[in-house]
Amino acid sequence: MKKIDVVSKRTVWLGIAAFFVVLSLLFIFTRGFNLGVEFVGGSEILVRAEGNMVEQDLRQVLSEISPDFAAARVTRVRSVGDPAGVVKFSVTVSKTFDAEEKFKIVEELEKKLEVKGFKAEVVSFNETGGSAAEEIRRLTWRAILITLVAILAYITLRFNFIFGVGAIAALTHDVLVTLGFFSIFKYEINVPAVAALLTLIGYSLNNTIIVYDRIRENMKKFRGRDIPTLINESVSQILTRTINTSLTTFILVFVLLLFAGNTIKPFAFGMSVGVIVGTYSSLFVAAPLVMRWVRYR
Repeated sequence: MKKIDVVSKRTVWLGIAAFFVVLSLLFIFTRGFNLGVEFVGGSEILVRAEGNMVEQDLRQVLSEISPDFAAARVTRVRSVGDPAGVVKFSVTVSKTFDAEEKFKIVEELEKKLEVKGFKAEVVSFNETGGSAAEEIRRLTWRAILITLVAILAYITLRFNFIFGVGAIAALTHDVLVTLGFFSIFKYEINVPAVAALLTLIGYSLNNTIIVYDRIRENMKKFRGRDIPTLINESVSQILTRTINTSLTTFILVFVLLLFAGNTIKPFAFGMSVGVIVGTYSSLFVAAPLVMRWVRYR
């Protein structure tokens, strides 16, 4: 069993965590996020075509129809059961259109694609208004807040309150750093990205509970032993298991990031960053915080 010194180098571990939190906050407040249409409002057009049409073909036609589509996001989407030779594309733009404008856009889009030799049709033309987008943002943050409060209550009941505070501190670190990477690399924050954040919270919490549970077990088993030594041994005992589990998960989501379609990339990106950040915080943030409480209680 390889031993790792978490306690005596806690200033270094916590300093690294604080650095990435500050860096993330800096980018979040200066660059902001690339928010999806769900959060800023706008329109989404789903186009179904036969043949070998690619994103560039659709983007070129859209730019000919209206300058409003110059900055549109065009992504290919795949569904289970799609027949061979059929492709679908999602077009999102941060603008809404009235019924007459929609009809004109759909008509021109289908005609221009037909001229280019593609048999295509607009499957749907949906929009999210400003009030709906605001409600989605509000409900998203509410879901994250309720999740954190529920976690604090659970950890308090299973361990004690200070363990819950340590877990929340580690999870806050995970969410902020992951959001910071979304801001740095300008990955879109959409519903899959929010799903990644909530999944990350659960994944990181599981690792943190394993660390805390081992610390608690060893405190009962080795009463009177020096607390720093006990925590170092506890982290060392679960280190290999934690790294192996996290590495397996990371490989999976990183492969998704590399090869999956654009629709799932925000989820894969959030999880790829989150697995690394969450593993670090469980071992090197949550444990030292508990140690400080145990020493000074």
